[in-house]
Amino acid sequence: MKKIRVMLADDHPIVMTGFAMSLEGQGLHVVAQARTPEEALEQYQRHKPDVAVLDIRFGEQLTGLDVAKQILAHASDAAIVFLSQFDQDSLIKETYRLGGRAFMTKDCDPADLAAAVRRAHDGELYFLPHIAERLANLSVRGDLSPQSQLDERALEIFTLMAEGLTNAEIAEKLDVSTKTISNISQAVKEKLGVHRPAYITRLAVKHGLIEP
Repeated sequence: MKKIRVMLADDHPIVMTGFAMSLEGQGLHVVAQARTPEEALEQYQRHKPDVAVLDIRFGEQLTGLDVAKQILAHASDAAIVFLSQFDQDSLIKETYRLGGRAFMTKDCDPADLAAAVRRAHDGELYFLPHIAERLANLSVRGDLSPQSQLDERALEIFTLMAEGLTNAEIAEKLDVSTKTISNISQAVKEKLGVHRPAYITRLAVKHGLIEP
């Protein structure tokens, strides 16, 4: 039987090597390993793997999500498995919305990752029970993440607030007036129901907008 050909993309060499060894041990064939989003796109075009396993958070300009968008824009049936150190609801939903066939955390059992790759290759979805339950809950109660409630500019300002910048600093960074930032930041706080800086940061971390 022909082995499934896999590309791995992660900016931590030790992590990627460990996953490569695990997948090879499960009977899969790792044909490429990329450490940057740009390299991942290049390797994908060169090797045309059956399945791409992408870290969500790597790279400076692009991310694993950007890589997936570009791959899927040219091949809508591409099989993509997402890897993440974190399992925030917003990340899970975003990978599903993009067309990812599986979402796995980096502490997953190697056998589960191999199963996700095989299912993705067969055109099926694969989510561990607790991830599937959270996706179902999101669809029932609605998405209350900042990403779903704020427009692009407001979300950018919210993220900068969560990083600890003052209104004056945000205004300078975005080249707008302090009054404009003050009005938007107040509206953002009211809409999300958070006012204290610590709560703003906690919400941003919870939904994957900033690192903890």
